[in-house]
Amino acid sequence: MTALADHALIDRFLEMMTAEAGAAPNTVAAYRSDLALASQRLDGGLAAADADALTRVANDWAALSRSTVARKSASLRRFYAFLADEGHRADDPGKALPRPGTARPLPKVLSHADVDRLFAAVAERQARPIADPNDLRLAALIELLYGSGLRATELVSLPRNAVHPDRPFLILRGKGGRERLVPISDRARAAVAVWRDHVDSDRLWLFPSGKGHLSRIRLYQLVKALAADAGVPPDRVSPHVLRHAFATHLLEGGADLRALQSMLGHADIATTEIYTHVDASRLVELVNSRHPLADVPARVDVPPRAP
Repeated sequence: MTALADHALIDRFLEMMTAEAGAAPNTVAAYRSDLALASQRLDGGLAAADADALTRVANDWAALSRSTVARKSASLRRFYAFLADEGHRADDPGKALPRPGTARPLPKVLSHADVDRLFAAVAERQARPIADPNDLRLAALIELLYGSGLRATELVSLPRNAVHPDRPFLILRGKGGRERLVPISDRARAAVAVWRDHVDSDRLWLFPSGKGHLSRIRLYQLVKALAADAGVPPDRVSPHVLRHAFATHLLEGGADLRALQSMLGHADIATTEIYTHVDASRLVELVNSRHPLADVPARVDVPPRAP
């Protein structure tokens, strides 16, 4: 097949991923990049590639991380499954692609003291003699990241009136178009209300920038700068790490895993289970204090001695 055929079939596949599978824009962009690079590697012969050709492609991934190889393999396997389902191929060569282990690394963890230092740095900025509206924006961003576990994309793209002063939750449409209810703390609502007073009423976004909204990259930079000010190593802090902290600290406090799954917007509870990396001592404490039989004395029947 020609490079043009590759391009057309990739477009059809991604349209299917969006319309039928509900793939998020970032997922579609990653798949497009993976497929385009593989097509380029095979001189436009991706759609017609055999197992030997795919082995050559996979050999180019030797220096990449396991997670990246897993994503690239998944992109190509789904593409070939689509071609087979649509009748463009009689076979599916995707079996030749590597299947690296699905084990996930544990997320970076912030302690309660680290989080306290971040909020202390925010408060110190707000206490400056000359007020800076950007400090109010930062306070709202950090309160929502840590207080509600929002994804970076969800946070920066919040509509101006998404957070209501008299409603302790908001409804988000996250990955795959799935809606979820996200609780908003009193602190976060108060911080948003103060910041929103500095956002023109005709702006669409709660965190506007230029003609659109604050970018994920800019949010990343703001969080890193705050970490540096707070004395927390910036390489340990990011918007996603604050989302991890939200989840981890709730679990440490005894939160229900299913409730956390709903708040985080995970389709599969296996994704949420990565946050159960709490101290073994903490888990033992929870069992001993929360289990229904925790306060019931154990009955030990001692068998009579043999005569």
